[in-house]
Amino acid sequence: MLAAALEHVVKGIVDHPDDVRIDSSTSPRGDVLEVHVHADDRGRVIGRGGRTAKALRTLISALADGRRVRVDVADD
Repeated sequence: MLAAALEHVVKGIVDHPDDVRIDSSTSPRGDVLEVHVHADDRGRVIGRGGRTAKALRTLISALADGRRVRVDVADD
């Protein structure tokens, strides 16, 4: 559910929503959601000073209901 929610929000931010992909994995520290976007949209997802990425992380951690989830923006 968290990956689907993150994908929905990110698709609303970017100019190339068809290129959005969320990869999820599990590490010893918790779940990891890795956001892949078109190269032109990476700045939109990160935001000025990282504000948008921080907001995405806050949203996902609120939805995670106490589980540890990390959100990373991939450098493809």
